[in-house]
This record gives sequence, C-alpha cells and structure tokens, in this order.
Amino acid sequence: MRHLLIVMLAAAVAAPSFAQAPNPRPVAGDMKGEAITPAPRRPPASMNDVKMSFAPIVEQAAPAVVNIYTSRVVTRSTGDPFFDRFLGVGPERQNSLGSGVIVARDGVIVTNNHVVEGMTEIKVVLHDRREFAAKVLLADPQSDLAVLRIDAGEPLPYLEFANSDAAEVGDVVLAIGNPFGVGQTVTSGIVSALARTAVSISDYQFFIQTDAAINPGNSGGALIDSEGRVLGINTAIFSRSGGSNGIGFAIPARLVQQVISTATKGVALHRPWVGATTETVTADLAKALKLDRPIGAIVGDVHAAGPLAKAGLRQGDVIVAIGGQPVYDAETLRYRVGVQTAGDKATLEYLRAGQKRTAEITFALPPEIPARDERTLAGNHPLNGVTVANLSPRFNEELGISPLIAGVIVTDVSQGSYAYRSRLRRGYRVLSVNGVKVSTTAELQREITKPVSGWVIDVDRGDRVVSWRVGR
Repeated sequence: MRHLLIVMLAAAVAAPSFAQAPNPRPVAGDMKGEAITPAPRRPPASMNDVKMSFAPIVEQAAPAVVNIYTSRVVTRSTGDPFFDRFLGVGPERQNSLGSGVIVARDGVIVTNNHVVEGMTEIKVVLHDRREFAAKVLLADPQSDLAVLRIDAGEPLPYLEFANSDAAEVGDVVLAIGNPFGVGQTVTSGIVSALARTAVSISDYQFFIQTDAAINPGNSGGALIDSEGRVLGINTAIFSRSGGSNGIGFAIPARLVQQVISTATKGVALHRPWVGATTETVTADLAKALKLDRPIGAIVGDVHAAGPLAKAGLRQGDVIVAIGGQPVYDAETLRYRVGVQTAGDKATLEYLRAGQKRTAEITFALPPEIPARDERTLAGNHPLNGVTVANLSPRFNEELGISPLIAGVIVTDVSQGSYAYRSRLRRGYRVLSVNGVKVSTTAELQREITKPVSGWVIDVDRGDRVVSWRVGR
C-alpha cells in the first residue's frame, strides 16, 4: 500500500518535461521587448518585521489536520498447503498511514483515496491525540479523493476552502501533514506552478505544484494559503529517491469541494461531460491550424446529443477558455468541465479557422443510453462465466474511455473459466459472433447461445481486433 503516490524515475533518466501552463496575465513591457523593472526591495523596517511568523496561521489550521492509520489483512499462499506451512506463508497484516483535513464541524474529513483504498480498518487521530474509527462516505479513484466521517460527539475544528482558481504562482503556502509517521509537521513554500497536467496521477490531471516539503505520509494533508484556508489536498511528489525534492502536487480545492458536496448529500458522483473527443494542440497542430502558438484543446468527433454540439461547436474548433478560465490543453478542459454542476451555464471561447468566437454552453451529465444491462452469460459456449455490459456516455465516463465508443464491454471474467484461460479480459469489447455484429448485451446473449458447432468471436482488445475461433 502506498503511503504517498510517488512519481519516480531512475537517476539515469532525464526528468520529464511537465506541461507548462502559459501565464494568463502578461507582464507590463514583456510583449514589447522592453526591460522589466524589478519591484523595489527594502530591508525590514523594524524588529516586528523581522519577527513576522506563520505561527498564528498554523495555530488556527493545525487542529483541523488529522493523522490517518489504516490496515488490512491479506492472505499470501503458494497454492500448496504443505509449502505454505513450510515457508510460514499465511495471513499478514498490512499497515499504512496518511493525513486528512476536517472540513465540517460534524466530523467530515477529506483525504486521498490511495490512503484508504482496499483497507478494512481506518483510524483517525486528532490533533489532541484522541482516536476514532472512520467510515468512508465516498471514494473517488478518478480524482484520488476520499471522504470520511468520524463521530467525536462534539463539534470539531475545521478548515474553510480558498478559491483555487484565484491562486497565483509565487503565493506563499504551508503544507501540514504526518510525514513518515513522525507526527504533525508544517513546511512552507510557494505555489511553484499552476495547471500541471502531465503528472499521470489520477484521471483529472490538473494540479497545484509547490516546493513546500512533502514526504510519504503527507498524502491527504492540507496545502493552506496565507489566510489558513485550504488551497489544495497534498497528493504526490516527484522524486528519484522517494524523499522530497521540492516538487509536490496538490489537488485544487475546487475539485475537492465538489467531491465533498457529493459525499455529504449521499448521492452518486457523476460529472458533466463535453460530448466530444478532444486533443491537446501541439506545436505541429498549431502550425497546421495557422495559430500563432500552441494553446487549447481541439475538438475531434462530436456526440450529437452532447453539450458542445448543442453549443454549436464542431470538429476542428479549438477551445481556449471556459467561464473566463483559460484552457491550456485537453486535460485542463476535462478539469474545467468536470468541476461544474449539471445545469450551469458558462461562456465558451473557441477558435474556428483562426477566428475567435464565443458560445454559451450548458453543462449536463452524460446520458446512460443505452441502459447498462449488465449480465453474466451462462451456457455451453465459450463466454460462459463472462459478465458484459452496454457502453454509454455515462458508463464510458466511469471507465475513463472515449464517450463515443459504443457496444458491449467485458466487465468481469470468472477465474478458471474457458474464457479466462483463453485470455479474455475485463475491458475487451465483443464486436461480433459468427459474423453477426452485436451492439447490446441482449444481442450478444442471443447469438452466443444459438446451437452451433463452433464460434468465431471478434474481440477488440484496445490495441487490436482479434478473431477468437472455438470448435471450428
């Protein structure tokens, strides 16, 4: 179990080039080739200036940051009872630790999903050392966030959220957490970058980067601003050694608030969609589109019932802003849309044939059409023990695949079944049976159960389509 999700490379490998978001606010003089005059500097005016401290902010915020200890029992086996006894293989308790932030006086706590994922026991330790068992209200692997609740029997100190959309590079921030389990620790730094999207930590690639020291155990802790408000939830570091190298990442407060709101309402978490495939505008694409620089997300295939189609966008348009917030790439677009609420409206700015245009977009949830209709196939055929479901824009969103992919997808394969031994796996799509195309689970069940002497099943594995021949 990972205490902190660590992005690591071997020492011999060059550090990756993280996507750098353009500065949305030009500096005076920098577009005209003029020298930029630095801001005047001055020494401390008095001893009071010298003695300035973050202590009041920490005193306010620290009681709302908790330590989280998790555990589970796993059973390891060689498959042979004799060798299990001989080698001492058997049940084993795995422990993990992380941090969390109290966000409501009734004991609602937010942390990282990877801190609690798969764990059977979750213990929260408050700032005053009291311990409580925690219940998971919502776990969202897509954003790597989880919402817990404890019953302390009294109102608890909690932190309010900052507007993460208003954060600027250079803002002073503090990170509070429980690194390496040594106890609550505070580190300071600045916002190093915004809109980091090439980190590959979660499905929603949009992070605040900071140089405040973050280490294993800090996962789920608070990144707070100079007023003691939560700017983000610390989630990962980039490191070759496993320790802090001054490159840490936090999930923006805007996304955190959406997950908390859903959890406390007790409803399923569904995010709005754009209803199209999109791609980041690279330097080569910008040149082909005759743009002066790479910016935005270019629209690919468009779903006729999606929000972009209803707003009048079409293939080849380049989205550069939503609701006044810049869109740097396809991941930024996914984030900007994902934090909205269904029914909200916003102004969408885009380029068509190099000309800037605007449209009003109404955010909506992806529809589940056709119905999922998940079913486990049974009978004397090769797909016995295989569970399948119908793809739809909503189900595709959950799976993290293009909303435009349709058909029948494998959601589970019973171990020991013929299909499992033949390497049919979760995520594959069944396209046809004996030359007959199948678009729904009902059609697949009808075709696979027909009395025949053999089967030819076309399967899309994601990387290629293969024909699976059985009995012919």
